[in-house]
Amino acid sequence: MSPNLREQFAVLPDYLGHHLFLTVLPLLMAVAISLPLGVMLARRRRLRGPVLALASVAQTIPGLALLALMVPLLVILGQATTRVLGGALPALGWPPALMALTLYAVLPILRNTVTGLRGVDPALLEAARAMGMTPGQSLRQVELPLAAPVIVAGLRTATVWTVGTATLATPVGQTCLGNYIFMGLQTRNLTAVLFGSVAAATLAIFLDGLIGALETGVRTGSRRRVVMAAVLLALLLSAGLMAPWLSRSQSGGENPRRAWTVGAKTFTEQYILAMLLQHTLEDAGLPAARREGLGSTLLFDALAAGQVDLYVDYSGTLWANHMKRKGGGSRREVLGQVTRWLETTHGIRCLGPLGFENAYVLAMARDDAARRGIRSVADLQRLGANLRIGGDYEFFGRPEWLSLRDTYGLAAATRTSYDSTFMYEAVARGEVDVISAFGSDGRIAAYDLVVLAEPQGVLPPYDALLLLSPRAGASPELIAALSPLLDAINVDLMRQANNMVDRDDDPRTVSEAAAWLAGQIAGQGAP
Repeated sequence: MSPNLREQFAVLPDYLGHHLFLTVLPLLMAVAISLPLGVMLARRRRLRGPVLALASVAQTIPGLALLALMVPLLVILGQATTRVLGGALPALGWPPALMALTLYAVLPILRNTVTGLRGVDPALLEAARAMGMTPGQSLRQVELPLAAPVIVAGLRTATVWTVGTATLATPVGQTCLGNYIFMGLQTRNLTAVLFGSVAAATLAIFLDGLIGALETGVRTGSRRRVVMAAVLLALLLSAGLMAPWLSRSQSGGENPRRAWTVGAKTFTEQYILAMLLQHTLEDAGLPAARREGLGSTLLFDALAAGQVDLYVDYSGTLWANHMKRKGGGSRREVLGQVTRWLETTHGIRCLGPLGFENAYVLAMARDDAARRGIRSVADLQRLGANLRIGGDYEFFGRPEWLSLRDTYGLAAATRTSYDSTFMYEAVARGEVDVISAFGSDGRIAAYDLVVLAEPQGVLPPYDALLLLSPRAGASPELIAALSPLLDAINVDLMRQANNMVDRDDDPRTVSEAAAWLAGQIAGQGAP
């Protein structure tokens, strides 16, 4: 078995257990909501249309957007609970995922409950009344048994939907099978993508088959089938409900202290650095865990709220996105102002720079740039409306793009957003003319791209900074463990580590790249 495949199997119990939790609990909550609500709506025609329409609204919202919308809602609720109860609800992880997935699961169960109950033959209901049954007895003994196949069909649909949608919980900080897919896409690890996809599909098919077997056994009177399906379902339910607690106890090992949570954004460099930070803490005897695949704003808010303890951010991102500053400045000036702003505004401690800069740059295929005579961003203006620019998910919504657009007259350009994995391939294949590349990305060399000069200096510096939450910033042992990493990683080392993962020929895993980087730091005698 290859090291890559062995690594995927190693984390499968953790990912699968959390995915079961994200499937089981929302389904139980959806059933608890949908069945009584469906019974009420089946009897009240005036409420039926508006309530079903409202439930349908959740299905029209893309799953990832619905999950993301839950985060600011929980932040608001957390502020309220802090004032009233003295403790905040977590805004990342399972709470937003649980809320969103429950909403997704409600509609098929609710709609099928209403349809099944309204489909019962009126003659049977009249016969039940003639026998002296109360409405409650009629519901339990006649209507629900007859409607059960339709209700179970809705439950099966909800189960498949929930398993699939739960893979989108990774960007809100919840471990699940989606970790395979999101990380695999960002690190060009197709084995991980396929592994996660197959695991999620297998889980959906298995759960659907178990519910179907249970329903068939009840309908046909097969006690053996009912018992076997019920036992398997009960085991899966128990495993799903216990998964987060089992995972938490295992990650802590014999150390009862809470693990330090290392955050990461959604690209290769961040995955490598997060694993490097985790291993650095663990080597110092400090328990640590990773929360990966988070967007810039989401991760920063999580750090300020103490739901993530440390991560690597970039001075230019903080300067433009969070401080809302325009234009650039010297590295020393930007670093000083960013450090003071973090401390005074959010209580976040900037431990210091890691030693390299990962700046936003505009890059073109070398042959294409030479053929068109383009050497700087200013030269792009003459392409006018024919210019095609590709960017990552965030780029065209960031202040950096607005500054480039307005300074160099790029407003007429056609803009296309890509996953960063495919963005480099797009410019190499000529699907776009220029992309917003990352300065420390090994794919610039791998795809033979040329970085365009930016003569007006509108882009700020992007020093990689190690940020600590208020709690982490007050821990001497954590600071002592992390300090050897400061100024220890130059841009060449980081670019090589990134390229180890991103290259097409003989790619390495994130853990192998992080281990190599740690070895390089130790070998050069980092201060």
